[in-house]
Amino acid sequence: MTKLPSTGPLPRPSNPDEAREVLKAEAFPAPEVQRVTLDASEFTSLCPRTGQPDTGAVEIEYEPGERCLESKSVKYYLWSFRDEGAFCESLAARIADDVVYAIAPTWVRVRVYQNARGGIAIVAEAERRGD
Repeated sequence: MTKLPSTGPLPRPSNPDEAREVLKAEAFPAPEVQRVTLDASEFTSLCPRTGQPDTGAVEIEYEPGERCLESKSVKYYLWSFRDEGAFCESLAARIADDVVYAIAPTWVRVRVYQNARGGIAIVAEAERRGD
């Protein structure tokens, strides 16, 4: 699938690679805005070592080039990590790279906030600049 249904519930994403393609396909022409920030406060992935759920939030901030991210596709994309084992730091880097792939922004910063588990909370940040 490369496009999401226009109405009704979202289908469950099969994996982050497929969801990345949806993120790109659903992007739309950028209007005259200088910066966009998306805050996803209910992010879930799995610890790659223990398989336990990791919860937190993701913030995607970018300066659009020609295209902008569509919010429903961002929800779908982030949902694709729910059953994926990944370290917080790897998630920040992967999401930043996938945003660059999807819309080629002039600049993007991704922050992944992982809630405390075992007494330790993590914030990982990845930043990319366009050409």
